[in-house]
Amino acid sequence: MRATSSHLLLCFFLLLGLGLGLPPTARADVTVSAKQVDLPGLQLQDVDAQLAEDPAGGLHLQLQAGQADVAAMGWRHVGLHLDGRLQRDAQLRWVFDGRVQLRGAPGGALADAQVTWVVNPGADTMQVELRQDKAQASAWLPLDQPSHAQVSLRQLPTGWLQGLLGRAGSARLTGGRVDADLALDVGDTGMQSSGRFTLAGVGFDTPGGTMAGQGVAGKGRFGFDSDGDGGRLSVQGNLEGGELLLGSLYAKLPAHPVQLEVDVHARQGAVELQKLHVDDADALRFDGAIAFDAKGTLQKLQLDRFRANFPLVSQRYGQAWLAALGLRDARIAGRVNGSVDWRNDGLHAFAFDTDGLDLSDGGGRFAVNGLRGGLDWSARSDRPATTLAWQGLQFYRIPVAAATSRWQDRGGSLSLSQPFAVAVLKGELRLASLDWRPAAAQGQRLTADLVVTGVDMASFSRALDWPAIPGTLSGAVPSLRWAGDRLELDGGFAANVFGGTVTATRLSLQQPFGDAPVLAGDFKLDQLDLAAFTGVFDIGGMTGRLHGVVDDLRLLDWSPVAFRASLLADDGGRISQRAVNNLVLLSGGGVASGLQGAMLKLFKNFSYKRAGLACTLQDGVCLMGGLATEEDGYTIVEGSGLPRLQVLGHQGKVDWPTLQRRLREAAGGHAPTAH
Repeated sequence: MRATSSHLLLCFFLLLGLGLGLPPTARADVTVSAKQVDLPGLQLQDVDAQLAEDPAGGLHLQLQAGQADVAAMGWRHVGLHLDGRLQRDAQLRWVFDGRVQLRGAPGGALADAQVTWVVNPGADTMQVELRQDKAQASAWLPLDQPSHAQVSLRQLPTGWLQGLLGRAGSARLTGGRVDADLALDVGDTGMQSSGRFTLAGVGFDTPGGTMAGQGVAGKGRFGFDSDGDGGRLSVQGNLEGGELLLGSLYAKLPAHPVQLEVDVHARQGAVELQKLHVDDADALRFDGAIAFDAKGTLQKLQLDRFRANFPLVSQRYGQAWLAALGLRDARIAGRVNGSVDWRNDGLHAFAFDTDGLDLSDGGGRFAVNGLRGGLDWSARSDRPATTLAWQGLQFYRIPVAAATSRWQDRGGSLSLSQPFAVAVLKGELRLASLDWRPAAAQGQRLTADLVVTGVDMASFSRALDWPAIPGTLSGAVPSLRWAGDRLELDGGFAANVFGGTVTATRLSLQQPFGDAPVLAGDFKLDQLDLAAFTGVFDIGGMTGRLHGVVDDLRLLDWSPVAFRASLLADDGGRISQRAVNNLVLLSGGGVASGLQGAMLKLFKNFSYKRAGLACTLQDGVCLMGGLATEEDGYTIVEGSGLPRLQVLGHQGKVDWPTLQRRLREAAGGHAPTAH
């Protein structure tokens, strides 16, 4: 027979009672079919059930449903096959023993499981027990309120819970098992659950990759509440081992317990950790909140009462974050307390203090030793004055002596409350003022007024691994600005070197602490003594005075990638045979035919009237030039007197790596090679 009423299942059980009540000779096979059966939390479609007498007693039941939706588990359109023996025991309970097979359930749930189903009309209760491999699940519920259940789970694969998790968000469970004892209430549009859990080797991820876990273990209590649009999850417990990713925070959890309290709200793909408390006793403790939008973009990061003990905290929690800041190999030791409030419109507040911190980036870009004190800033309120001091500071291998600075936040501007000076390479760096406004528009966040005096150029050269250049460096920067990721300096610096000056203007430094910093600026050379210059760089002797410019210079990771250089010595002087040979090979040129090679070997040096060389570096190629253009090249050295010397350059384009190699060979005292 076929029926369509939602009360069909009740009729089905009446038929069961009738069949069991009949004497054996009067029993006959019974078939029940239905297009749809609706019960609280359960919907079956295309249902077929057959009852037949079982030789062992009772009835043999087979039930199939083309589609089954189980609201409590979030399962939809699952195929169902039930096969087993139904009977009444001595306590007049209905007892079904058999097997259940689901098709298409998440994680292969109940693909072939043993089921025991007991209905006790006298106690008005129903109990279901399921076993598949190591997994066991049991549920107890009252018949007059089937939407409520007490559930026990043992060794349950987390993949079975994927449908349940999908009700609250888009996370995907990738492995592990769970034990739990919980209460469950299912409504028409959602569900509620709470209880205790134990996790073993759990993994999960999200489509945007902003949240993920692997091998997570732990135990605690939870509460879950979902509706048709999202859900809330609260957890209080301990995590023991495994890996977690929350945005840029990657955690490699220790084997000992880490206390965790979290309230998660998921809606329409967005995820917000409204309350987050983490306590890893020997490494990290904080309270805070984190939020991501539906695309996985970080919207909020608030950390209060932050306490970190380095290097443990960086080893367990900071590797990904430090790598994102370009500090993959940073070495940090000491303790830091603080807080941070960042939202999608920018930084709102931060504070930190330390009683002793050592930090170096591992790439030689900067280091600080014995950092003490802290900073306190808010975009909306004045903050107490603070002091920040260090025993040693190093910036690109340039050491800075110990110093103490005093700071005050007023109206969203963190400023030096008084000027301070610090010794640098036998000279002095004096900061007259510095104002930092983290919440301001780009280009207005940082202003400073600084003066550099008497820095020893020989020490500066050694710090940068240059040949030792005698002289001093001084300069004034009346305005320093932070624009995006770039420092822009007004004013300039002048180095008194080689009896003349080198002046730098329009300086900027992009990504100063990144993997590939970019330095840009214009440089002017005035009256450099060529005898002193060539003596240091050992390219052959030359006398006279040099002037010129190097405009639009760009150094990527301290290596030139672009410039326009023009160097001129136009007051005459003497040039050695070795210097002539180096200039010839640098430019791919030669000596004019009027001076024979044999004659050149007879003289150690020559008089010259003018000398000049130009190079424009663009796209890895140097466009060469000199004093004047000739039919077969350009003049580099114009001689005077006898023997008369003229050096020509023939290569108008020289590959920059090739030219660099020739310069290194010449500066190292070796004759440059042509190839």
